[in-house]
Amino acid sequence: MKKKSTFQKITLVIVWVMIISMIGSLVLTALSGLGLMSFG
Repeated sequence: MKKKSTFQKITLVIVWVMIISMIGSLVLTALSGLGLMSFG
C-alpha cells in the first residue's frame, strides 16, 4: 500500500463537501417555496 491515506482523506472531504453542498442547495431550493409560506 502506498502512502495515500492523507490524500484519500482530503479527497473524501472534498467529495463529501461537494455532495453536501449539492444536496443542501437542492433542499433549500425545494423548501424555499414552502418556507416562504410557512414563515410568511
